[in-house]
Amino acid sequence: MTNTKINYTQQGDYLLPNLKLPKQPKCEIGVFGQRHKNYLLRYHKIKYYNLLTSGKFVDYLSDIDRQANELFATLVKQLSEKENVTEQLKTENQTEWIRKMNSIRNRALETVNNELIYK
Repeated sequence: MTNTKINYTQQGDYLLPNLKLPKQPKCEIGVFGQRHKNYLLRYHKIKYYNLLTSGKFVDYLSDIDRQANELFATLVKQLSEKENVTEQLKTENQTEWIRKMNSIRNRALETVNNELIYK
């Protein structure tokens, strides 16, 4: 059995415990991970703080970000193939290619947001 000693600091009339969060690994969290973090903080505070205090927060956000990027890339590729948006179209009619790719990216982003980020 481990003997855990808790130290306290006097704050006015109160003794507050000196608590520290577990070490979090250093990791860059991308746009999707940051969006999910903000969503959790705003709408799911209990889950946010449970992940944060358990030391699993960075790994969780990193995984969400990875999944979201993979899903986004897959959807863009599948939709552009399905709708015949090719490099040939890009060279022949750049404006049309941009219009179609923007539409594809917007739909892929909406799917990623609905399935991973804001869920």
